[in-house]
Amino acid sequence: QVQLVESGGGLVQAGGSLRLSCAASGSIFSINAMGWYRQAPGKQRELVAAITSGGSTNYADSVKGRSTISRNNARDTVYLQMNSLKPEDTAVYYCNARIPSSASYSYYWGQGTQVTVSS
Repeated sequence: QVQLVESGGGLVQAGGSLRLSCAASGSIFSINAMGWYRQAPGKQRELVAAITSGGSTNYADSVKGRSTISRNNARDTVYLQMNSLKPEDTAVYYCNARIPSSASYSYYWGQGTQVTVSS
């Protein structure tokens, strides 16, 4: 079992920056990937960025060049640095952890943190 606690969301003007944090506890070393997803009103939840246990990263096209996902040395915290924020970045951002389970995976989710970008 994994518990994810998020922080860092808030209100920011367009062009500003935020750093989201996700602290993981529990079966931390069973995690083989973590990521950030977001869901805007009326839209489906989408992947923003992900990082694997090996350090490989993946970004949505909409945030490439503006966002960076990283983790601490203990591998119990992941960050999403977001720069040059746009109003279309407004959404609830969710932290996710992936753990191998049978022939598939189990996913754990944080509570979500609101990011609002004003124009």
